[in-house]
Amino acid sequence: MVDCAWCTTSFAPSGRRRFCSDACKQANWRARHDNRSPSPPTVARPDDTIYECPACEARYLGTRRCEDCHLFCRRIGPGALCPHCEQPVAHADLDP
Repeated sequence: MVDCAWCTTSFAPSGRRRFCSDACKQANWRARHDNRSPSPPTVARPDDTIYECPACEARYLGTRRCEDCHLFCRRIGPGALCPHCEQPVAHADLDP
């Protein structure tokens, strides 16, 4: 007789079996793979992200490729259009 690796109930061994039932085996697997966080991570959506061309330094909202240079832009961070001048502004630019 061996003890179950999950519930410690004694059972007759059969091969390399470590658990007394499939339910204990599944409960053990779920406990090992339960890496849910209490809240989902905050990720900026591509259409809310400011990108900047490495060559001409033009900024775009949600566009990953420069329209003039045809180069891929680097990600600056989340942002939006300025309500006054309609230019893309990153949130990081507004922080003091």
